[in-house]
Amino acid sequence: MLVTPQVQSLLTRERGLLADLQAFLVAQGAPPEAVAQARQAMQNLGESFLLVVVGEFNAGKSSFINALLGEAVLPEGVTPTTDRIYVLVHGERVDGRNAEPEATGDPFVVRLRVPIAALDGVALVDTPGTNAIVRQHQVLTEGFLPRADLLLFLTSADRPFTESERQFLALAARWGRTVIMVVNKADLLETPEQREEVRAFVEAGARRELNLTPPVYLVSARREQRAAESGGDEGFRALRAALQARLGERERTRLKLSSPLNAAAEILGGEERRASAARDTLKADLDTLGSLEAQRQRHQETMQGELDGQLNRLGRLLSEFEARADKFIDASLRLGNFRTLINGRAIETQFREQAISDLPDAIERQFATMIDRFVEANLHFWEDVQAFLIRRQPPGEIARTRFSYDRHALIEGIAGSASRHIAEVTEAQLTRQLAADTEEAMKGVVGLGAGGVGIGVIGAVLAGTLAADFTFIFSGLAIGSLGLLILPARRLKALRQLRLKVTELRESLEAIVRREYGREQERADARLQDAMSPFTRFIEGEQQRLQAAQVQATGLRGQLAGLQNEVGAV
Repeated sequence: MLVTPQVQSLLTRERGLLADLQAFLVAQGAPPEAVAQARQAMQNLGESFLLVVVGEFNAGKSSFINALLGEAVLPEGVTPTTDRIYVLVHGERVDGRNAEPEATGDPFVVRLRVPIAALDGVALVDTPGTNAIVRQHQVLTEGFLPRADLLLFLTSADRPFTESERQFLALAARWGRTVIMVVNKADLLETPEQREEVRAFVEAGARRELNLTPPVYLVSARREQRAAESGGDEGFRALRAALQARLGERERTRLKLSSPLNAAAEILGGEERRASAARDTLKADLDTLGSLEAQRQRHQETMQGELDGQLNRLGRLLSEFEARADKFIDASLRLGNFRTLINGRAIETQFREQAISDLPDAIERQFATMIDRFVEANLHFWEDVQAFLIRRQPPGEIARTRFSYDRHALIEGIAGSASRHIAEVTEAQLTRQLAADTEEAMKGVVGLGAGGVGIGVIGAVLAGTLAADFTFIFSGLAIGSLGLLILPARRLKALRQLRLKVTELRESLEAIVRREYGREQERADARLQDAMSPFTRFIEGEQQRLQAAQVQATGLRGQLAGLQNEVGAV
């Protein structure tokens, strides 16, 4: 590299920019490979100029390189013979032999020293085919692409510009690589018209992918190797002249300085795309939170409708009891039934059998049904929330970023809260709470005493209390006092007391159930808010971080554009 004060200043500033880019990527939690690419771009500034040959395995890359160097350095064959990246550098023979391949820090990259003056100051890189049968070959080729200072893109005259070559060239354009197009096996083209047709086809394809028209050279490695003594292949002579111009000190320095900057532009662009995808994800997450709130409100409305239906069924049970009790009172409080009337125990027994009947069991079943339906509906809501969140998968652009990992962990935490809620909110717990509230509230209605009454015995206690109240209506009565006027008044009083008691009972039970439903719904909403709060704080924090990162990225982009302009003027 031609190191002048201008170049030295550019090198210093490039290193500073690449260091800032690397620190920016680390701070943003970028994927490890992006950080590694930024680190590699800085290392490239201190390495030899890399002239990289790429193309499909059957394009004849090894033959082409041997012909270009004028010596059989690499093995040739009709199958993929290069299973790793060979870096050819200038070096002297030892005991008249070429040196053996040297290992490097990368197990898939080896260095080969050959005594060819054309390689002085240049490292010629032979890569596996872009369409190699072994997938690892293509990974090696694409992974080495960001390090290239100049690409010799080799295609074959018998099948020029294939789909895999088009894709690879598009990748080269993303990394801003400088490309020279080479069409090998030009000896297969018999007429000038055929040669021009292939040249035009390759130029059009390269222009479409690179958005510029790179030079295209038609060569024949076979003809160059066989006719070296007669001047060789005309296409090779033109290519060598172009390479000599490109690899002169000034142009080579410009390319060497441009390569890391172009790599930095792609790396920064990748982070900007990830940040844009993260912003879109956060916007969708906010919409998701809004959807969850709408779901919660719909759930409450559904629960209220369910509660109204359950209370109506409880009311019907009490109305049926009231109708039976009305009928019993009307039939019992008559003079013809005076023998029974003076026997309080007999009256109570008949009242239990005819009026109360199965009321205790029916109330118990209704309470159990209400609890079952309440717990089931709440659990289904939590399961729906969990499924809804799990379906919120982020786009592929932010995969393996810290943003993606943190967000996934929070969503998993919300799902875990739902699972804990399902495990904690059991029917037994809700039953105990509802029973305690019912016992406390009904003390003044039906005379229940303290002492841990449960749902299963509330109906029975109700029945006993109602029977006792009914018996009390007739306390102190004697046969002689049962007159024609007194008995109808007693019957009317009993009916009024019964209706008052049933009304109080209905209102008390409804108030208890509604209050307990409301309390449990508040607890469920609080659990949901507690579970969602970290996610909400994450969204707010990430929005602020991404806003600050956008300012940093804009600053880096400005520095990068300034350096690229200066390097272009070298």
